[in-house]
Amino acid sequence: MLSLESVSAGYGAIQVLHEVSAEVGAGEAVAILGPNGAGKTTLLRTIAGFLRPRRGAVMLEGRDIAGIGPERLARAGVGQVLEGRQLFGPLSVLENLRLGAFSRFRQERRAAIEADLARIYALFPRLEERRHQAAGTLSGGEQMMLAIGRALMCRPRLLLLDEPSVGLAPLIVAAIVAALRSLREEGITLLLVEQNPEAAFAVASRCYILEAGRVVHRGTSEALRADADLARFYLGAGEDDAPD
Repeated sequence: MLSLESVSAGYGAIQVLHEVSAEVGAGEAVAILGPNGAGKTTLLRTIAGFLRPRRGAVMLEGRDIAGIGPERLARAGVGQVLEGRQLFGPLSVLENLRLGAFSRFRQERRAAIEADLARIYALFPRLEERRHQAAGTLSGGEQMMLAIGRALMCRPRLLLLDEPSVGLAPLIVAAIVAALRSLREEGITLLLVEQNPEAAFAVASRCYILEAGRVVHRGTSEALRADADLARFYLGAGEDDAPD
């Protein structure tokens, strides 16, 4: 579904990504791992259309989508949960969710939107409990649930997630992981950036490890989890697994 072909990108005079190549198959969950400063978020921002690659191509189902912009990407079936969650704090949970389906209102009946709201509430029951609460007053974990729910309201075939477990308590991380596994089982393609290797391994079948903007290792989650030296060297696993 998604293919990165020798992508290089950066900011101004600073090049962050160097010839990054990766693939995500339809219905697959893939994780991008690596330490702080490895280029993970830059890679996701490049895929999401916020940055145009200096070289290389970002292909979605055979079409080069490099730099087309987040709005057009959403219409192409790509949902995004990026850094900062980007919620509308004064608006309620329900209003934020409905905004996620904004592009669908003219084409679809209200019943279809309401059915998707029910699906989000089944995935994250806490959101239904707080549906009339201002998004800005939610806890960090609840805001992440809302950000994922809002992205799902556009019915994406591919969902991009930037560190969905960062800063969250273990019980909330477990709930997020369970939800992502459920989405994967529904056939939604997932690409997540993570610093928490165990959360990534629990969701993704394959992983790429970035260091200094380059892919330094790729393999199955099972193989990476079993390679203690590799995980310790690149991911810090076994020293302090708490999210930053």
